Amino acid sequence: MSGHSKWHKIRHTKGAVDAKRGRLFTRLIKEITVAARIGGGDPNGNPRLRGAVDTARAANMPMDNIKRAIQKGTGELPGQQIEEVTYEGYGPGGVAIYVQAMTDNKNRTLPEIRHLFGKYGGNLGEQNSVGWMFEKKGYLVVDKGRFSEDQLMEFVLEAGGDDLRDDGESFEIFTSPEAYQPVRDVLEKRGVPIATGEIAMVPKNRVRVEGSKAKSLLNMMEALEDHEDVQHAYANFDIADEEFDRQAS
Repeated sequence: MSGHSKWHKIRHTKGAVDAKRGRLFTRLIKEITVAARIGGGDPNGNPRLRGAVDTARAANMPMDNIKRAIQKGTGELPGQQIEEVTYEGYGPGGVAIYVQAMTDNKNRTLPEIRHLFGKYGGNLGEQNSVGWMFEKKGYLVVDKGRFSEDQLMEFVLEAGGDDLRDDGESFEIFTSPEAYQPVRDVLEKRGVPIATGEIAMVPKNRVRVEGSKAKSLLNMMEALEDHEDVQHAYANFDIADEEFDRQAS
């Protein structure tokens, strides 16, 4: 799984830059609003909302912004009707790509996403064309150094997590969606530095990509992530660390 956790850490670092431009805040506000609409406005009784609020706080979003987003979700304040949509297809090298988006205009978003798939040598597919290749899991990336693999595995299993894998410079931690927050809480309590974490669509298998296809794929993933309606873009690529560094530079 070389290069995979590295991609997630780049996304996380890029998120700090996005925050300065307000893009990250826009995405988080959408997530908070939708989470509150679906599960209610109390983070203690709504795990999805709690996760979104925690992420927003970590990004230094003002509490007033968070409160207004929740109130728009519960209907206490007026707001645009935002829908959750997914797009699935293939990128360069036959890599499966699963995109989660939130939009107030599906008729605008669909052709824009289709254009990005085509621009980088991929093609947008039908619903469920690649979704079966992914499963919903809690996913955390932890840098190596402070704790051993055995120590981290003990923390993860203690909190109800599923697995810990060595990905070169980092450890990848996998949990069920329900165990994500308890595992994250235990890691933070133990002082484990978390590079990034989320409820993610984790690929069941990976496709090795090299050379020009790897470069096109990374450019495509970045373009998808930059789209204003895209919350997350997941892919089942496997890129060697040295190849990843060369193409991402």
